[in-house]
Amino acid sequence: MDRNDTHKTLAIWFNFKFRLLIGGVMVGLLSGSVVVLFRFVLEEVLDCVLGFYHYQLRHIWIIPLWFVILVISGWVTGMLVKKQPAISGSGIPQVKAVLQNKLHMNWWKAVTAKFVGGAISIGSGLSLGREGPSIQIGALTAQGFSRLMSKSKTEENILITCGASAGLAAAFNAPIAGVIFALEEIHLNFSPLILIASLASSLVADFVSKEFFGMGPIFHFMNVGPVPLNQYIHLLVLGIIVGIMGVVFNKFIYAFQDFYQKMTWLPASHRPILPFVMAGVLGLTLPLLLGGGNSLVNDLIADSFSLKFLLVILIFKFLFTMLSYGSSAPGGIFLPMLVIGALIGVMYSKFINGLWGMSALSESSFLILAMAGYLTASLKAPITGIILITEMTGNFANLLSTGVVCLVAYMTAELFRSHPVYEVLLERFLYQRKERDEAEQSSSKVIFELPILQGSRLDGTQIKDFQWPVHCLIVSVKRGSDEKIPDGEMLLLAGDYLTILTSDRHVAYVHDSLREPAGQSTNWIQGIPK
Repeated sequence: MDRNDTHKTLAIWFNFKFRLLIGGVMVGLLSGSVVVLFRFVLEEVLDCVLGFYHYQLRHIWIIPLWFVILVISGWVTGMLVKKQPAISGSGIPQVKAVLQNKLHMNWWKAVTAKFVGGAISIGSGLSLGREGPSIQIGALTAQGFSRLMSKSKTEENILITCGASAGLAAAFNAPIAGVIFALEEIHLNFSPLILIASLASSLVADFVSKEFFGMGPIFHFMNVGPVPLNQYIHLLVLGIIVGIMGVVFNKFIYAFQDFYQKMTWLPASHRPILPFVMAGVLGLTLPLLLGGGNSLVNDLIADSFSLKFLLVILIFKFLFTMLSYGSSAPGGIFLPMLVIGALIGVMYSKFINGLWGMSALSESSFLILAMAGYLTASLKAPITGIILITEMTGNFANLLSTGVVCLVAYMTAELFRSHPVYEVLLERFLYQRKERDEAEQSSSKVIFELPILQGSRLDGTQIKDFQWPVHCLIVSVKRGSDEKIPDGEMLLLAGDYLTILTSDRHVAYVHDSLREPAGQSTNWIQGIPK
């Protein structure tokens, strides 16, 4: 390693811990503002499109012209993805790839293309959510702020995590879930340093969002009480159901991506045309299926749908989501996933109530529980599922029951050896793009924190006895509130945080080498463990 660069990086590390809080606040303000604008544009465009479908039903002659517009919109979206491949899908796997130094993007081109592409796709009614694009837009905005302020690579990576946290907070009015998601899913560890910075950015972004959209939660439920203890047997059954359905959701996501890849007769830039045309058909027949579906969740409680009609909605929403996301159109799967989970919860409660001949199970409660469990089964992130749904619904009466359903759903997904959906999507994206071989590697120094987990290879091992990856230096070991300068005799324990210095080009290799258990590989290309 270059000695001067290493000394500079270490000096920055020990002096920037407090100023990082200021950086998190600035990122929260900037990323939150951009995401709020994105959310506003989406809602306005989708409202106009839904209103136009009602107009078409009264003026049938305009329908063919509208489908021409949809085809053009699909082609434009496909061209944007072709020019900027990193904006495809939700964008969350791409943010993870940037933090792992496996992907490099021109931040301002990517954020512009994601904003425009997401507005066209989601605004036109594709079954995609705003959360993924919001997270990527927030992260890219934070990266741009870091570049403009000439931040170090270490600080840039932390601020990118802050931007992702701010993006989710502004998209869903869920600041704590934004922090938890950024740590549990994006950064993959609960570093206290990153926790403080992410919390600052998430709170500021949520303040900006609430100032513009109001203080209310995304979903509006009234008089939702706790689930009685004598109904907890149903939580176990519901957890198993949503756990299985979450695994099925992941499998279909990968299958539809493969389906589009096999359509060699259709150019990649033309693939989004299919879901755009499907959106036009559904807009004239089942308009409540258009968009992410947060209004549909509210309608499930306000209106009384029959069990058969709910089954029809579930099937079409599921398939429309697969068709939309598989086409690589910019948009996330959070909201559609929550809608599908909500449908399962309402259907389960209606079915049981029908068998008993009385309204014993609360549809609102089981709707909330099923959303959290379904999200947990797909993402394999139970804490995010619990906190996110609690904040989105504003209901804190069912924390215990939500935890039970999420735990059962998580273990059900584990039983089927299902991997987190974003990890698999990341591997598939990198495999298709060959970013491992083609990415332009830099030689900047990076410092990152790595927790030692219970039962890992590092737990109970002296530093001198471990075969460390090349190109890495252990700067310090944090144990509780005490930060120690390591030597060869030091015994590492579970719960310790290693501060590691390495080069930008080796950070992914070092991180993966220290995180993987002995004899196990986490290569999930094509969704199959190798």
